[in-house]
Amino acid sequence: MAQTLYVGTRKGLFTLTRTRTGWKVEEPEFRAVPVSMVLHDPRDRTLYAALDHGHFGVKLQRRLHNKTKWTEIAAPTYPQLPAGKEEKDSFGRPWPRTLKLVWSLECDPRSDGALWCGTIPGGLFRSSDRGNSWQMVESLWNEPRRKEWLGGGADLPGIHSIAVDPRDPNHVLVGVSTGGIWRTQDGGATWTVCSNGMRQEHVPKDRTHDPVCQDVHRVVACQAAPDRIWVQHHNGIFRSQKDVASYREVKAKAPSRFGFAVVAHPNDPDTAWFVPAEKDECRVPVGGKLCVLRTRDGGKTFDVQSSGLPQRHCYDLVYRHGLDLAGDGTTLALGSTTGGLWISENGGRRFQQIDARLPPIYVVRFGC
Repeated sequence: MAQTLYVGTRKGLFTLTRTRTGWKVEEPEFRAVPVSMVLHDPRDRTLYAALDHGHFGVKLQRRLHNKTKWTEIAAPTYPQLPAGKEEKDSFGRPWPRTLKLVWSLECDPRSDGALWCGTIPGGLFRSSDRGNSWQMVESLWNEPRRKEWLGGGADLPGIHSIAVDPRDPNHVLVGVSTGGIWRTQDGGATWTVCSNGMRQEHVPKDRTHDPVCQDVHRVVACQAAPDRIWVQHHNGIFRSQKDVASYREVKAKAPSRFGFAVVAHPNDPDTAWFVPAEKDECRVPVGGKLCVLRTRDGGKTFDVQSSGLPQRHCYDLVYRHGLDLAGDGTTLALGSTTGGLWISENGGRRFQQIDARLPPIYVVRFGC
């Protein structure tokens, strides 16, 4: 059973610990500061937090195991163009080389303390020294079709998902909103777009199936069977084919197949969870009822899980990183934009409300 949960919100980082009587919520750290991402590194149990100070910029903090003090570490920086030069996207709009948000943090198993970091406006970075320094992955930034990426919910595109193959850490997938899924098989030296089979509705018809036009919301893999990739897309739910470079749409009956969050079972490639919502302008639970979708047969069918979740006048939206599953495969955490936090310890069959009045939640992540 999971023992620790980290919750990044608009007004600080909350830590929850499992006690004999339930989950205890500690007082927040970084009080009143937005926390966009959290990572607990299982290799040395270091905790990382990405802060969005707005006018004062993006900051990264690190806390070592068994320590209480946080240390500010380097934030990724973009290489700058010569004075007077300006980069533009394929529509002729300026593309600033200024860090706006840390949107994803993951471990790089190739060396101790190595990390991956995905950002807005669309840069991928790597650190080999626990975040003391960062190097931009220029091979992805210099991909010619990178300039076709567009902002999704944000004005600029961003990398929200990084999935590292545990069998071969040189094999990495990144999800871009909006820019599809990109894959490297050589540790980042070269990249290929691999979101074939998806469809994007809000583009010219001749580009509906263009893999670079796909608005993927979240990309996750089953750790025991990493060729099984689950994708929550703006226009539906997709799962990988055998080649991992192409996908098929899951069309099982559900209240909605729109949403932002997805988690995969660590051992069962046929099991995954999603949080449905009304799409586009609405972005609220369908019928005012919050629920979680679970498939246990590879997407052929969905179970609608709602026990313990609000079923009337509910307007909670769950962001991309607002859903997490612990390594035990049964403890599920759900955090919403209206500060609701729920935990299920039986795979979603029943949820317990931990708190209803936290600040808006950006990310929930279990510790080791």
